[in-house]
Amino acid sequence: MIPYSRQHISFIDRCRVFRALGKPYLTQGPAVEKFESQVCDLVGAAHAIAVNSATSALHLACLALGLKAGDEMWTTSISFVASANCGRYVGATVDFVDIDPETWNICPRSLREKLEHAKTLGRLPKLVVVVHLAGEPAALGEIHLLSKEFGFKIIEDASHALGSKYMGSAIGNGRFSDITVFSFHAIKNLTTGEGGMALTNDGQLAETMRSLRSHGITRDEAAFVVEERSRTPWHYEQQGLGFNYRITDFQCALGSSQLKKLDRVNRRRLDILRLYKSLLSEVQEVSFQKMGASNESAAHLAIIKVPRHVRQTLQSALAAAGFGTNLHYFPIHLQPYHFDPNRNELKNAEDYAHTAISLPCHQSLSFWKVKHVSKLIAQVIESTKSGT
Repeated sequence: MIPYSRQHISFIDRCRVFRALGKPYLTQGPAVEKFESQVCDLVGAAHAIAVNSATSALHLACLALGLKAGDEMWTTSISFVASANCGRYVGATVDFVDIDPETWNICPRSLREKLEHAKTLGRLPKLVVVVHLAGEPAALGEIHLLSKEFGFKIIEDASHALGSKYMGSAIGNGRFSDITVFSFHAIKNLTTGEGGMALTNDGQLAETMRSLRSHGITRDEAAFVVEERSRTPWHYEQQGLGFNYRITDFQCALGSSQLKKLDRVNRRRLDILRLYKSLLSEVQEVSFQKMGASNESAAHLAIIKVPRHVRQTLQSALAAAGFGTNLHYFPIHLQPYHFDPNRNELKNAEDYAHTAISLPCHQSLSFWKVKHVSKLIAQVIESTKSGT
C-alpha cells in the first residue's frame, strides 16, 4: 500500500543523528539551540522554543498568552484536535468558527459575524488559533485587523506550513500573530520523529515558554527571585509550574539535516499537487483547495472534494489499487469530547467532512503514480454517473 504520506530519512540524515548520539549532550545541548536558530533564520522570527510536539508548543503558547479558566478561545473545526485541546488544557472554553467553502481555512467573514454577536453578549475570545490547512496560509491580514478591532491574541497553528508564504513573507515571521507553532511529526515535510516549535518576536513570551518547557526552572542568576541563596554553578530556581516538554539533541540534529532539503521537499510536493490539478481539471466533480494568488503553499497535503455519494466508492477503489487515503479532518466540534448540542451548525465544515479526501502526496511518490491515481479518480466518478 502506498500511503497518503510518509517520511523521507536519507543516509545523510542517519549519519547526522548517529554523530549527535556520540556527543556529550543527548538533551538540553547545543543541537537544540542550533536548530532553533536555523528555523528563526528561515522564517525571520526573533525567538524559537523547540519542544517534543506541536501539541506541547500550542499548550505553552496558550499559557504564555495568559489564557485561563473563564476565558474563551476560538479556532477552526477542520484541524487536528490539538488545535482545540490546547485551550481546554488551561481551562478555557473552546468554540469554533466555520471555514471558508473554498479555502477550507477559517472564514474571516464568519469570524467577524461571530465576534460581533459575542461582543453583544460580553463573551469575546481572548485568543484565536488560526490554522493553515494543508500548508495553504489562512487570511492572516484580515484576521489580524479583526484582532485589533476586537482585542484578541492570535496563535498560528502552522503545523502544515513550514516553508509556506503569505503575501510573499514566510509563515512564522510573526507579522500577523503573537506566536506561531510548527510541527515536526513523522509525516510532516520536515520531521524530527516527534517534535514541534513555538516562534515569537516577543522576548517575554519566549522566556515564559522556555521556562515552562523545562519544569518552570531558570538557571539565569539575573532572574533569581531569592537573592540570599548561594550562587553555586549548579543552582537553579523553579519559578512556576512547568512541564517536561523538552526535545532531544539527536532529534534536533535530524531536524537540522532535514532543513537543508526542505525547499526541495516542498517543491516536489507542490509539483505533485499541481499535477493532480492539471490531470483532474476536466473532472467537474473534483474541486481543490483555493490558493491565494500571492501565497505559496508547502503542499503538506493534497486534498480534493468529491460528491458525497462518490467518496466511499473512490476510497475503496484507490485502496484496492494499492493507494492509501485519509480525511483531514473530521470536524473537532463533532468529536464526543467537544460536542455541544446547543452549538450552531458549522455548515461548511460539516459539508467538507462528508466530501474531502486526502490523496497520496509525498516526495517519494512518482509522477507516474500520480497519473495512475488521477485516472482512477476520473474512472470512478464517470462510473457513478453512468451507474455502472
